[in-house]
This record gives sequence, C-alpha cells and structure tokens, in this order.
Amino acid sequence: MVSRQQFEDELLQVKRRVIALLEASKEQLNRSVKSLYSSDVATAKQVIEDDKALDELDLEINNMAILLIAKQQPVATDLRRLIVAIRLATDIERMADNAKNIARSTIHLGNQHNLTIDPRLEQMTEIANAMIALAIEAYDEEDIHKAKQLSQKDDEIDALFGQVLKDMLSNKATQKNEIQLIMQVAFSTRYIERFGDHLTNVAENIMYLVKGEIHDLNK
Repeated sequence: MVSRQQFEDELLQVKRRVIALLEASKEQLNRSVKSLYSSDVATAKQVIEDDKALDELDLEINNMAILLIAKQQPVATDLRRLIVAIRLATDIERMADNAKNIARSTIHLGNQHNLTIDPRLEQMTEIANAMIALAIEAYDEEDIHKAKQLSQKDDEIDALFGQVLKDMLSNKATQKNEIQLIMQVAFSTRYIERFGDHLTNVAENIMYLVKGEIHDLNK
C-alpha cells in the first residue's frame, strides 16, 4: 500500500491531465472556428490530425484512474474524484470531436468559396471559451457555485444557436455554393452548441464530486 501522500500526488496528476485536456479542447475549438472564417484548409487539416493526441490523453486519464481504483480501492470523495475524472475526460474528448467536425466543414467548403460566415458563431465560441475557463476553475477548486454558472452560460449559447439556425432555415439561397454554406454553417453552429452541453455535463459532475449527489442543470 502506497502512502497517503503518494496517493494524493497521483490524484493530482490525474486532475492535471483533465485540465490539460480541457485547455487542449479550447485550443482546438478556436483553431477550427478560425479556420472556418478564414477558409484555412491547412489549419483545419492540422486540427483533425492533432485530435489524435487528445484521444490519447483521454485514454491515459482513463487508464490512470482505473489503475488507482484497482490498486488503492478508494472510498467516498477519493473514489468520486477518480470516477469524475473518467466522466470529464469522456465529455471533453467529445468536445474535441466537435472541434474536429468544424474543421471538416472548413475542408468541405474549400479555400475559395468567397462566402460570409455568420458572425454569431464567433460569439458562441467566445462564450464557450469563457465556459471552459470557468470549468477549469470550478474543477480545480471543487467549487459548486462556479459549476452552476456554467449552465447559465450554456443558455446563452443555446439562444444564439436557435437564432442562427432559424435564419439559416429561412434563407432563400438557390446557388449550390450558398446551399453548401448554409448546411456547413448550420452543422458548425450545432457543433459549438454541443460544447455548451458537454460543459454542462462537466458542471453536473463537479457537483457530484463535491456533494455526492446527482444534479440535473438542464431543468
């Protein structure tokens, strides 16, 4: 049996990797959205390639947490910390997948479409960035008050998503490239909106970590 200090050090290593995964997903989102606005196919392809590293980090977090559970048989809050790390890694990896999908939309549109991307996607991205920063603080500090704020910010993303989607569906575009733009922007808007949903899941898991109770923040 390892010492308590060593076990806490290993718990901290798991937490640091979860935070690193959150930071990496934020970078992937920003790069993918920027590539969409600038028609930067090269950057979009790099986002897709870099997603492999996030998948590996997700797997590493899972393996570390499972090994600690098997070796140390933790209980109460320590066990919840490891369970939550696994859950968070899953949601964050899916966030990164959504960034990868935005990059695929950039590639689909190509680098010479000469069309304007709705500026509200940038607004949604800014809110998602703020949510990720808040999620990092809430998780690192185990602060349920900051966790609860995430669902409020998710409502802002949802509102913008609804506005953009409504405008996309009411668009009377007839040209093939315009129709493709509407489709890919609608998809990308949905992918950003999914960031908010996954971050709300992160918030719920932080609350479970601290209080040992399941809370539905989508009500």
